Amino acid sequence: MAVGRGKQMASEKKVFHFEEVAVHNKTKDCWLVISGKVYDVTPFMDDHPGGDEVLLSATGKDATNDFEDVGHSDSAREMMSKYLIGEIDASTVPAKRVYVPPQQAAYNHDKTPEFVIKILQFLVPLLILGLAFGVRHFTKKE
Repeated sequence: MAVGRGKQMASEKKVFHFEEVAVHNKTKDCWLVISGKVYDVTPFMDDHPGGDEVLLSATGKDATNDFEDVGHSDSAREMMSKYLIGEIDASTVPAKRVYVPPQQAAYNHDKTPEFVIKILQFLVPLLILGLAFGVRHFTKKE
């Protein structure tokens, strides 16, 4: 009896390393990792309701969250079984990158605020001009 690719027995399930799965990231060769299992979704690329771009964007990473966030129907989940080709070796999956916002410089009270500099750039020339007129006025001989 021939065993189909998606109907493997539990003892025959292949365990893939993440690097091995990640290279299958093209329209004609697309594998996904969802909930610890590896799926070859290449035959489904043209039929996926969200288009092949959605599937391609989920390659090269653990796509479990992407899959769950969409809220797939029960029939979609049942359909996945025919694309199952094995399991992922969890120890080879890279840790999820968590976004860490860049550190902002601590506020320095000694630093002169920008608006003070702009005011001084305006007032200092006026002060110099006023001093020049004052000196001329009081030193002028009558």
